[in-house]
Amino acid sequence: MKILKSALIIIGFFAIVFISIQATQQSPDAGVEQSAESSNKDRPVKDYNIYALPMPENINFAGEEVPIEDPDIYERMDRELLVNTYWQSNALLLIKRAHKYFPIIEPILEQEGVPNDFKYLAVIESGLTQAVSPAGAKGFWQIMEGTGKDYGLEINDNVDERYHIEKSTRVAADYLKKSKAKFGSWTMAAAAYNAGNRGVERQLERQKVNDYYELLLGEETGRYMFRILAIKEILNNPEEYGFNFEEKHLYKPIPTKVVKVDTVVKDFADFAKQFNINYKILKIHNPWLREAHLINASRREYEIKIPEENIYTAVK
Repeated sequence: MKILKSALIIIGFFAIVFISIQATQQSPDAGVEQSAESSNKDRPVKDYNIYALPMPENINFAGEEVPIEDPDIYERMDRELLVNTYWQSNALLLIKRAHKYFPIIEPILEQEGVPNDFKYLAVIESGLTQAVSPAGAKGFWQIMEGTGKDYGLEINDNVDERYHIEKSTRVAADYLKKSKAKFGSWTMAAAAYNAGNRGVERQLERQKVNDYYELLLGEETGRYMFRILAIKEILNNPEEYGFNFEEKHLYKPIPTKVVKVDTVVKDFADFAKQFNINYKILKIHNPWLREAHLINASRREYEIKIPEENIYTAVK
């Protein structure tokens, strides 16, 4: 019996081998086709493409030419165009916010005699949000406490006017004009906004040059102007960089009226109800009010923004 079982096992083994060989001979490409089919299943569909970007012609900041023919300048500009174009969600948010906040910033820059291009500086400083940096700079224009106080902003636990868009824009404009007078160009004024007047002055003296594009600077300030230029290019020509949207997708400026207050406000939640809004909406439009009350011991007159009726339909 054992011999018979062994013989049957051997016969069965050779039968399986024979059948396998026959199948392979009949369809020599079967294994290859199966492998290719399996490979294709794992291969991503080619429906998304990444393109190199053409370099824009006649790049300038505040009317000052950018020497794009310099290979170093070309590469640095190309980097920021690529980074900001292909960080699509961020760029689209900037486009949406710009539609809401540029109408506030632009007329102030014009009144102050500062080129319109500086609105893009606010974009790269804060993303047009009430940002707070690790160093303590705050607001759209990322103003440090000492600088804000030097330029007349009220900054304390109760009120911080670095978060006041109009007032902080005027402070930034004043600072930029003084830097322009010191360095002779708006480009250098923008760089000094990032690195400080003394920091830029030190590098100009040490490197014996007088132009931003000739300076060897640290990573942040070295990229600073090119980030501004890239954002300017993308926000001015969004369709060319692949951004598709309609007017209805953009964030809208919200009309407000001004209520003047020269007294103590004990509770802003109660104050808001007088105007048929809630505490949240009041703070959204007046982020410079930092607490739930206004001390106002000096009886200073403050202008508080109240949105027009029926803007926030969800408020009850």
